[in-house]
Amino acid sequence: MAYVISDDCVSCGSCVDECPANAISEGDGKYVINADECLDCGTCADACPNDAIAPEE
Repeated sequence: MAYVISDDCVSCGSCVDECPANAISEGDGKYVINADECLDCGTCADACPNDAIAPEE
């Protein structure tokens, strides 16, 4: 189960450098996580100042 970035994302980029799988990229108005590359480690969620990243339900 991959992590996902909600619309609360303000595109600050805090999560990008923290992702060990390089699974996060800039999308249309917010960053997005490639589910196929996500390691489900949660490092990105810990780095997000807006709590915009959570495990996919």
